[in-house]
Amino acid sequence: MSLAAAFAQAQIDVKTLTKRPSNEDMLALYASFKQASAGDVSGSRPGMLDMINRAKYDAWAALKGKSNDAAMQMYVDKVKALMG
Repeated sequence: MSLAAAFAQAQIDVKTLTKRPSNEDMLALYASFKQASAGDVSGSRPGMLDMINRAKYDAWAALKGKSNDAAMQMYVDKVKALMG
């Protein structure tokens, strides 16, 4: 299975999780998905009162410079780990 196919399958599989992942896992999934699909973070960092979007921005910014393929693999690996 190609990496792109595994990434697409992981996007389907993550919706079948019976237990909600921890906030840290959710941020890791978000960041690796965004890096794989949109590339490096763009826009300005949300203000300090917008804690949720600020955490998402920071998680995505931490992956700056990582290739799309590496981010896809991170996402696939995280979904597999959450699936058990």
